Parts: sequence; C-alpha cells; structure tokens
Amino acid sequence: MTWTKGMSASPALDQSPRGERQKITLILAAPRGFCAGVDRAIQIVELALAKYGPPVYVRHEIVHNRFVVESLRAKGAIFVEELDEIPDTDAPVIFSAHGVPKSVPAAARARNLFHLDATCPLVSKVHKEAHQHYAQGRELVLIGHAGHPEIIGTMGQLPEGAVTLIETVEDARKFTPKDPEKLAYVTQTTLSVDDTAEIVAVLQQRFPKIVGPHKEDICYATTNRQAAVKAVAPKVERFLVVGAPNSSNSLRLVEVAERAGCSRAMLVQRATDLDWADFQGVQAVGITAGASAPEELVNEIIDSFRARFDVTVETVSTAQEHIAFNVPRELRDVAPARKKIASA
Repeated sequence: MTWTKGMSASPALDQSPRGERQKITLILAAPRGFCAGVDRAIQIVELALAKYGPPVYVRHEIVHNRFVVESLRAKGAIFVEELDEIPDTDAPVIFSAHGVPKSVPAAARARNLFHLDATCPLVSKVHKEAHQHYAQGRELVLIGHAGHPEIIGTMGQLPEGAVTLIETVEDARKFTPKDPEKLAYVTQTTLSVDDTAEIVAVLQQRFPKIVGPHKEDICYATTNRQAAVKAVAPKVERFLVVGAPNSSNSLRLVEVAERAGCSRAMLVQRATDLDWADFQGVQAVGITAGASAPEELVNEIIDSFRARFDVTVETVSTAQEHIAFNVPRELRDVAPARKKIASA
C-alpha cells in the first residue's frame, strides 16, 4: 500500500481568508473508477458511432452511470430496454457490459439486426462456466442479487429452472439441491468479497463436493476497489462513493466503507448531491468511485470541496491495474482513430 500526500487548495480558489477556512483532508482510494470492462464497453459505442455514424442503438444502459449514458446519447446513441423498441434498421445494436440472456442475440439474428456484444469478458467467463457445469450434469447455484442485469443475463444462459439464485447466507442454509453430489456455483462479478465468502463457506460446509470456479468470479476491479476502501475507511469520518444508485459494485463500496470503520458512507452521483452542512467539523473524507464512474466526476467533487474548504488531497493506493480488453473485430480498424481524437 502506498500513501501519497498532495498539495493544499490553490489560493485562487479561496473565497475567504485562509485562517477562517475549515481544513479538510481528502483521501482518495486507488484503484477507483473505470475498470477494463467498462472502458471497453464505452469504446465499443464510441467506435461504432465513429465507423457507422449515428444512430447506434444500445440495449440497456451500456454501463450504470447517468453521466456516461447522457454523454453517449449526446453523440448519437439511442438507449432502449428491449429489442422490440428498435425499428427495422441497418444501424448497429449493442448489448451492454452486463451481459444478456441467450434469447436476446437470438432475437437480434431473427430480425437480421447487426449486433455487437459489449459484455465484459469477465462476465462472459461466468457464462462459459455455467454452460460447462450444465453440460457435465451439475445443478447450478448462482450467488448474486435478483433483478440485476448481470444476473438476468447469466440465468438466461441455461434453460429455465437450471439455475438457483442465492442472495444471502440464509438462502444458502435453506437451499436443497436435487443431488448434493452434482452441484456447482458461480457468482455475480460485482459482489461484496466478504459477503460472498460467507455464502460460499456455508455451501461448502453443507455440500463438500460442490464445485466452484477455477478462478474467482468476482472481478479483479471489484476486489481491488473494495480493498482500497478498506484501507482508507478507518482513517476518515465520511466516505463518498461516486456511482449510480443502480450500480451494484458502487453500492457494495458503501457497505464495505461502513463495515471497515467509517461512521458515515454515502453514494453520490455528482457534486450537487453533497450536503455541505454534513462536513462541518469533519477533518478527513475518503473518496472512491465505482467501476462505471468516470474520474471527471471525482475531480468535480474535489473542486467543490476546494471552493469551500482549505483542502489537502492524499492518495492511498493498494494495487496497480494494467488490464485492457480488445474491442470486437468489426471495430478494430477504427480504434486508432479514436485514440487520435481523444488526444486532440
């Protein structure tokens, strides 16, 4: 773990004499923000717009962040919840990073829609595991949260009734398999590491022959962001998680911060969500961002603090991330053009 101290707020931003301004230390957790799967999904929409022109249709929010969705909508992306909202078209149709049931690409093919899959490769890994277990005659348990698009997509990989969803330790205690000798589990990629470990421990105690993933299903980004929050939370009186209310990984970061020792953790989408009275007398505030929240929103919050307080920024880093995923083959010819545009 590395700890980096930053500069205090610029005098140009001060709105009152420095002696009268409350001092606050902002401790940034790292890693935070975009993961490789989210970055790839956003790239796919932007590259499709660059190659084919607007409109580009996207089934469900490409990632769970209103700022990202609105930015892409302004560029010509049209977001829908179901394929039947899309007219007959030659325009690309993109599936979100969360993954979709097998019925969705089948319906797209039936309508001759040109579709691109932005499913995170780590979610696709879970889908493949589910198929393998089913092919080997195992009953499948899926640990996750009902109604989340990733869960809907994973359960939709297999015939109805082939997967049992388990959300809590109590569910794990009550679960009765058809055959305890032929049982396997997979998990949603954005869960609390600690909560999932408790559920798995119950399943393994009750069913010693249950088969788990060869490599943890909870993705590297979820694990790293939770570890960074655990390192910061005991040092701060408030913890801000930048993310959307429907973002599973962001909600888990709020829970992790509270459990790790911060007296008050909260989810915020923008700086405008902050109640500044809540920071009176506070000396240290932790900040992180969910895997679908852009760093621009973190900087916006830091600037808002600097406009009101005498701010020092520090960073606690618990891991380095260097993972990147390829975009679909159909878009690789325009990927260099996007990089040039981004650096202009």
